[in-house]
Amino acid sequence: MPANSPQPAAHDAAPYDALLLYSFGGPNKPEDVVPFLRNVTAGKGIPDARLEEVGEHYYGFGGKSPINEQNLALKAALEAELADRGIDLPVVWGNRNWDPYTSDAIDELEKLGAQRAVALVTSAFSSYSGCRQYREDLAVTLEKRGQLDSVGSTGVQFDKIRSYFNHPGFAQANVDAVVEAYAELEAKGGSGADAKLVFVTHSIPDTMEAASRISRATYSEQHLDLARVVATEVAERLGHEVPWDLAYCSRSGPPSQPWLEPDVNDHLEALAGDGLRNVVLSPIGFISDHMEVAYDLDTEALATAKDLGMAAVRAGTVGTREPFVRGLVDLLLERAALARDEEITEATVGSLPALRSVCAPGCCLRRDGEPSGVPALCSTDLYS
Repeated sequence: MPANSPQPAAHDAAPYDALLLYSFGGPNKPEDVVPFLRNVTAGKGIPDARLEEVGEHYYGFGGKSPINEQNLALKAALEAELADRGIDLPVVWGNRNWDPYTSDAIDELEKLGAQRAVALVTSAFSSYSGCRQYREDLAVTLEKRGQLDSVGSTGVQFDKIRSYFNHPGFAQANVDAVVEAYAELEAKGGSGADAKLVFVTHSIPDTMEAASRISRATYSEQHLDLARVVATEVAERLGHEVPWDLAYCSRSGPPSQPWLEPDVNDHLEALAGDGLRNVVLSPIGFISDHMEVAYDLDTEALATAKDLGMAAVRAGTVGTREPFVRGLVDLLLERAALARDEEITEATVGSLPALRSVCAPGCCLRRDGEPSGVPALCSTDLYS
């Protein structure tokens, strides 16, 4: 897939001496589910009885989230790509909400003797939950360890790789997955030429959507821009028009709180009402087949499509696809070049610019105009 610029020529990761693969985390067994959900919902006062209800999604899969094994697979793929390029850089894995926690990852980085690490968050899009919440967790963890002052970390120094929704590698991996899904639909007797492509991502509250605008484009605008790129490339490869929409899944919170819509199940009902009988679902908002994909799409949405008499296929996530993994290492080298104050042009596809690797003050707050009161690393201002 053509980009608007070449990647930096240097294959040097300096000044970084470690890569932090930074993710959400998930339970490994049934007894982990409620403690994990307590971590996810900390400070919201949600009783355990309600968490048990929410946990039914996990219990239906044996109480184990797929995300941890998928992160290990991505870690191994990154290590292999780095080795292939002759880049000697250890990859350390840490999570916000489950073992290995952020503090465990910092312990490992310190044991390795790391002085300056770069964080790669397993979320391609910029919003509070996809970017700032990780930066806050990192800062708060360092603060609890006595390793944070008014400037930043007093131990291992941290930078971050920019949100990569519009990086060519992420886009190309999604295109490949969607093209494969159209072939699968045809193989199952559906009609690819008549299929609607429905991109799906995690819904967020409208207030979080508004607050994400400071990152140069709102959360939904980021998705729409990438969706146009992917759909256009898919149409070229298939040789026919590919109509598409964007829908959302995994909404939570009280019914009175507005979240981004339409819900994917409601959208499938609307499409069926318009006479559509073939659909490809592309989980463009997720990098791997974790619980939101396994339950919300593979279980719920595909069941909805079946009940509506629709032929439906779910495209794969980018996972450990070669263009995606190669692109992540390109992003690492790009960030290293910027840290060395080298002049580069950051590679993108679509109409939006590369998002900041050093966030602006007030970037991606939980609610528009409401300061978080929590420090956040990798910003021009630690406390705003």
